[in-house]
Amino acid sequence: MQQHIALVSLIVRDYDEAIDFYCHKLGFRLVEDTPQGQKRWVVVAPQGDSGSALLLARASNDKQQEMIGQQGAGRVWLFLQTNDFAGDYLRMSAAGVQFQEQPRAESYGTVAVFADLYGNLWDLIERKPS
Repeated sequence: MQQHIALVSLIVRDYDEAIDFYCHKLGFRLVEDTPQGQKRWVVVAPQGDSGSALLLARASNDKQQEMIGQQGAGRVWLFLQTNDFAGDYLRMSAAGVQFQEQPRAESYGTVAVFADLYGNLWDLIERKPS
């Protein structure tokens, strides 16, 4: 048996503003945007990644609205791994991505925390070769 996590659902306020942020500021690609009645099936993924993606799920009630930006309970819970930290950091910063700190060297690699447009915290990380 072979399994993998294909999608992680991320609650968003608006499909189009989320697509704009993830595709134009983070550099993700739009994998799918399919209407489904009042909802849409919107999937974005990092460039070059064929194994994981985000399903952008528009909040549909008050409880879900309250959870926008809070799915990680105030801690980093999403990790964007790169093989070009310096280039991605500069490109993302120039595009208006809000980094919460300066890049730092850790025993496992180079990392910096950034917030998405809703306040979810991410690590941009380039791991050291093992």
